Amino acid sequence: MSEEAGAVIIGGGVNGLGTAYYLGKKGYDDVIVLEKSYIGSGASGRSGGGIRQQWTSKENVKLAKRTRKRFEKLDEELDTDIEFYQGGYLVLAFTEEETEQFPKNVEMQNSLGLDTKYISPEEAKEIVPQLDISDVKGATFNGTDGTMYPFPVVNGYARAVREMGIDVRDHTEVLDIERDGDEITAVKTDDGVIETDTVVNAAGGWSSNVAEMLDVELPNKPYRHEIMVTEPYERFLEPMVISFHHGIYFSQSAHGNVVGGIGNPDEEPGLNQRSSLWFMKKFSDTLLDFIPAFGGVNMIRQWAGFYDTTPDGQPIIGSVPEVERFYQLNGFSGHGFMVSAAVDEVTAELVSGESPSFDIERLNVKRFEEMDIEEEGGVVG
Repeated sequence: MSEEAGAVIIGGGVNGLGTAYYLGKKGYDDVIVLEKSYIGSGASGRSGGGIRQQWTSKENVKLAKRTRKRFEKLDEELDTDIEFYQGGYLVLAFTEEETEQFPKNVEMQNSLGLDTKYISPEEAKEIVPQLDISDVKGATFNGTDGTMYPFPVVNGYARAVREMGIDVRDHTEVLDIERDGDEITAVKTDDGVIETDTVVNAAGGWSSNVAEMLDVELPNKPYRHEIMVTEPYERFLEPMVISFHHGIYFSQSAHGNVVGGIGNPDEEPGLNQRSSLWFMKKFSDTLLDFIPAFGGVNMIRQWAGFYDTTPDGQPIIGSVPEVERFYQLNGFSGHGFMVSAAVDEVTAELVSGESPSFDIERLNVKRFEEMDIEEEGGVVG
């Protein structure tokens, strides 16, 4: 079977479907979204649902702020409860380096219109009375940060774009992308060929593999990150709590389940989504150091997903030099949901030929060869 499309989006997660959604709002319905598994099967459906604006780079702060504002109204737009709860983010400092850096982060975030505060360990304990602050040296807090449930967002987008006339195909694998010189000509799938001159690469941990089909080299590498959920417990934890020093994050859902993860500094890159005993023990031990009251709560499930990681911890957005109309929407390094609405809207503008409403120059893949990169220091997990 052979057919035509104005654009093909590879990846049925929050960013692929979000881009389709903003294209649809512009009346651009000649779009096909391809997902090799089920909708939300990648990083989107495996995330902890955190929505954080407290970053160390101005680009990420601006993108996250814009996304947060979109999410505050998204349940009305999608006519579904996305469970966006703004209980804030409590970011804990444990080292002298962090106590020096965190106030600088707050100053920068304040300059961009965020009401982030640097607070004492005692003030952190007022926010979370069960928190053990014996080793805490300080913290930052922003009350408009929060958490959300990923699947209603992803499925809500899928339903909305289908109603707009956009074709969303799950269980459809991309086998190759064909080109003539520097122009894309077709996308070959296991269900036929789609003639197109435009492709959006929103394939997450597989984005580098997709780019290789066009002989484009991306610096992204997928790293396994594990996460878990406990049985429901009487709710007392309002914010998401994170520590860069320990690599841990955790929150408590509206239903009382604790959701969280911790990073393994020895993790090697690769497409590994198996669960490990190391994670179960390390996360449990570390969580109890933070909140002893969680002792005795049963972990009921653990799983793994990918951080599609770039050298500077910031996403890759926009075109590439080698091929025309091959747009990147990847490399989010674990915070794809947090900046999704902003980057999806900008990508839709690029696809439809509009000038982007956000300056993405420092997020283009060319930055790794043409400019000094600024490493994002706010990646956790």
